[in-house]
Amino acid sequence: MHAQSRSPSPSVLRCRVYYEDTDAGGIVYYVNYLKFMERARTERLRALGYAQSELARDGLLFVVHSSEARYHAPARLDDELLIGAEVVEAKRASLRFYQEVRRAEDEVLLCEGWVTVACVRADSFRPRAIPTAMRTVLAGNPASIQSGD
Repeated sequence: MHAQSRSPSPSVLRCRVYYEDTDAGGIVYYVNYLKFMERARTERLRALGYAQSELARDGLLFVVHSSEARYHAPARLDDELLIGAEVVEAKRASLRFYQEVRRAEDEVLLCEGWVTVACVRADSFRPRAIPTAMRTVLAGNPASIQSGD
């Protein structure tokens, strides 16, 4: 999957780079891209009607299972960023997201990542199935849904 040929993610979070996000040179510290991506995933869920606080009360949590990031260009202090979060695979108990971080001014790709989140029980952190209706809504593409409930 080549990033330059992809269309922008359907869900985009806008945020500003603050001093706390940068190193001594005013460049975003590499791990902070993962924080930006986390926020975008959370807002993607919220936009689809699934606030994480409500899910936790219902006994369901999403936890990061694995992540991969590729860094293409630096973000700098005061840049406005566009962070996308798109579900590219929905399995019985996990979701795989493709994420992009772009500079808003010129839409240059700064970082891209793939994050897999697992669905677990809030009380035991044991894997649990994502409710089928939720999986369908989150994926937004019934062809990418894998059955098994």
